[in-house]
Amino acid sequence: MAASDRDADADYLRFFPKPSPYDNQREAMDRIRDALDEERDVLFEGACGTGKTLASLAPALDHAREEDKTVVITTNVHQQMRQFVRDAREIHAGEPIRAVVFRGKGSMCHIDVDYQECQVLRDNTYEVAETERDKRQLERRQEDLLDAAREGDDDAAEARSAIVDELEALDAELEDLREQNVCERYYENLTTDSDEFVSWLYDDVRTPDDVYDYAEENGLCGYELLKDAMEGVDLAVCNYHHLLDPGIRAQFFRWLDRDPEDVVVVFDEAHNVEDAARDHASQALTEHTLDEALNELAGETETDARAEYAENVLGAFRDALVETYGAEIGPHGDGPRSFDAVGENWEDVPVANDDTRDDLTLAFLRAYEGRGIGKDLDAAISLGEDVDEAYEDAYRNGEATTREECQTLQAAEFVDAYLTDGDALGQYPTTAVRRDAGTNEVYGRAELYTCIPRDVTSDLFDAVHASVLMSATLRPFDVTGELLGLEDPVTMAYGLEFPEERRRTFAVDTEPLFASNRDDPEVQEEVAGVLADAATFSAGSSILFFPSYGEAERYHDLLANRVGADATRYLDRPGEPVESLRERFAADDSGVLFTSLWGTLAEGVSFEGDDARTVAVVGVPYPRLDARAEAVQDAYDEAFAKPDAGWTYGVEIPTVRKTRQALGRVIRSPDDYGVRMLVDRRYTSESRTKMRKYSVNGSFPAEERAEMIDVGPDKLKFATLNFYGDMDAWGPEGPPAP
Repeated sequence: MAASDRDADADYLRFFPKPSPYDNQREAMDRIRDALDEERDVLFEGACGTGKTLASLAPALDHAREEDKTVVITTNVHQQMRQFVRDAREIHAGEPIRAVVFRGKGSMCHIDVDYQECQVLRDNTYEVAETERDKRQLERRQEDLLDAAREGDDDAAEARSAIVDELEALDAELEDLREQNVCERYYENLTTDSDEFVSWLYDDVRTPDDVYDYAEENGLCGYELLKDAMEGVDLAVCNYHHLLDPGIRAQFFRWLDRDPEDVVVVFDEAHNVEDAARDHASQALTEHTLDEALNELAGETETDARAEYAENVLGAFRDALVETYGAEIGPHGDGPRSFDAVGENWEDVPVANDDTRDDLTLAFLRAYEGRGIGKDLDAAISLGEDVDEAYEDAYRNGEATTREECQTLQAAEFVDAYLTDGDALGQYPTTAVRRDAGTNEVYGRAELYTCIPRDVTSDLFDAVHASVLMSATLRPFDVTGELLGLEDPVTMAYGLEFPEERRRTFAVDTEPLFASNRDDPEVQEEVAGVLADAATFSAGSSILFFPSYGEAERYHDLLANRVGADATRYLDRPGEPVESLRERFAADDSGVLFTSLWGTLAEGVSFEGDDARTVAVVGVPYPRLDARAEAVQDAYDEAFAKPDAGWTYGVEIPTVRKTRQALGRVIRSPDDYGVRMLVDRRYTSESRTKMRKYSVNGSFPAEERAEMIDVGPDKLKFATLNFYGDMDAWGPEGPPAP
């Protein structure tokens, strides 16, 4: 049925909990419902605050209900996860659905063990419970046979004798099993009726914290309870990790009792899928893991000939790693980069070459001597698998209190992948170093970074029934589809449907903040003056986004005495908790928040109504173009046969998307109003002819460009003052004097 033919009471509206949808929402829901019926993927761009989540969920749930599918909605933003729960509860209140909110085992474990230990405990505990069930069945059978034997049944007496022997053997087996490591909470799961939990779970939409608290109170394992209750749900909420990692995705779909073709996937903040896919596919191996592997092998050399071969290949790789990063960061200050300046975060030490294998591989080939790299790696992996199995047996049998992981196996599998795939298209080999905060030791790692996201995502989108990717910033759609491997998706874009007269977007004609002139005092003075005017002449609080935290701090200091006496400046610093800062700022009527566009406040966070009235993006916040970013550009240039694909796909489009996301932090409802500012000449319409290749104005969608008003630095305060005057936003004291 075509969207235009749907009647006013479209079935999907039963899953829409609001009184009525916006016009754009209704049209989007019609089109998404039709696309899902045709098993087509959807790229759905909708302006911030326009109800994309419900517009995607309502038709997806309706389609899933009719076709016996499950909807999985996923995000990588914590606040959006909480919003999903609120939306699902609203839906459930009007049209009951079976919904689960899933989180990883690490945050739900009551006894704080890692994944491998948990798996062993689970298997051991299940074996104990299963053997106890077998024993109870035999005991009942033995009692029946005893009654029959007492009535003179000789065959029953003989059969009972055999069962008594089995029971004695089971008692001995149970005694051995109970000496193994088990999980008492999971044992309670297996021996307790779960009907009460399932009834409680689906009576509402429960969060993982709700499930954890329920299980804690009842002596159960909440994680396993939730897994076992997930079959056949209408809606599952999870994070990107559960879908982008192929192994975890397969398990997750098994827990849902769904084949991939029975799943409809909804990605929120889908402009982030590109980076998330790269991160999930990348592999790394630290120097510490190599050292632990070599120590592990030292204990095997006298009993297993494979250990010598494994030591040979892993030792050569470890030496090559130290040599490679040491040439750049010498331990005695003899490298081109400062050893003393190495911090606690990983810092790349590039090793890739244009025409030959990377420096780490070349150093390894120089260092390696032996019968053959492939043979030695095969021996290392084979031995590692046996050692890993022995570790599991030791933990399972109670001979060890923790489940050790085989470092030899991890190291050998990585080295094999690094040497095999390091020169493949889209793979970027690199090394990195960091300083251990406790020991002050500097150590390294090797990494194989995946540059092309569709190498990760194509299999997912090919396998599932259909998908909806939604974001406020997905355009240009052809680029998104190409990067993620979507074939012929349905595309739709809806701008702000809220009254245009209640917002202004100014492109401020300041000197362009190129890296070469950001330290120029005259440029800083001009920009500081504009930002002071923005804060002073805004009828409410302001959010200022900068290319980096360092720039945010610079202008926070420059505006110390240039904003009103009643204005409080808030500085977002890297590594410091941001939620309390956000709450304090939102509670302030005249705050000025300084933050990085690449921080956590630029997207997925709402500043509604009086929380913030003005938002400014200062400069064109291109990311730091390090060797890793250049590798992505090079891979895009090679993979996508278009001029400047690397720069356009890998840098400019993501930067403009981040800028558009930041602008969307204000104007969140039809009654809201506010000002958005782009502070840099490159945003102005005139820059398209006067600055050409440096202009970014043309990278914005046409309808957003149409709203941009070029304004000079000295005119901004009047334009801002007049707009808020038109909104009747000034209090009894009236506006400030310009």
